[in-house]
Amino acid sequence: MVTTGLPPADAADVARVTEALQMITPRWNVRVLLTLNRTPRRYKEIVAKLPYLHTSHLHSKIRSLCSAGLAERTEHSARHVTYGLTPRGQQLLPVLPRMARWAEQHLEKPEQPLAAIEQIEDTLALLTRRQAPAILWVLKSRQEATALALAGLVMPTGFWNNIYPHLRQLIDDGLVTTEGTGQPYRLSRAGEALSPVLGALSMWSAGRPIDGAARHPVWGNSAPPPVNPTRVWTSHQARFPAPPAVPAAPATPARPAH
Repeated sequence: MVTTGLPPADAADVARVTEALQMITPRWNVRVLLTLNRTPRRYKEIVAKLPYLHTSHLHSKIRSLCSAGLAERTEHSARHVTYGLTPRGQQLLPVLPRMARWAEQHLEKPEQPLAAIEQIEDTLALLTRRQAPAILWVLKSRQEATALALAGLVMPTGFWNNIYPHLRQLIDDGLVTTEGTGQPYRLSRAGEALSPVLGALSMWSAGRPIDGAARHPVWGNSAPPPVNPTRVWTSHQARFPAPPAVPAAPATPARPAH
């Protein structure tokens, strides 16, 4: 488990989601999962469905998915072996359309429309950036945070300024925003819209129905923060008390006209 300064419950949640992303993000893994959906297939049937994937590479992909508990090998006889999804793998599939919908709404539109599988892969590529889940978790739960605060929570054992490359990457990806140097960081509208995706991944990784994503303590349905919220920084309060208010001078009565 990655060491963070998050509360234990949040740290465990982030670690589970990070592990889930690592299972499905490697290239072709999602395509293999979708090929194994509904009915178990023989190896040659899988090869026919994925002709662009070299057989040796395909074999390693299937083996890794079996090791992750998402797929299973069933030996009916010495010459009849099939591969299919486990119940755990089946339960993961409804998360994928949520990724495709998010990509359709928030990622840059190419000249040629992308297939849903490519949108899913693009979404996974953003979510598996190093430290991305933990940073998104902190910003969602706190609404905003300085780089120093983020570093203390996300990577407490390293130099705090190592957080900046990760933040710059998330800003380039359109998931995080800031008003300028020295200003706090917040989730962008696209980052806020990841709630159904990350909430569902969290529920699935915890072994719970993904329909409960709307009730997730961090990513559940909640009102988004205002566009320009008024911020009160308790660590930047004025050092001196405010001067007493000067009473206003009494109004001079108007002179009568001659």
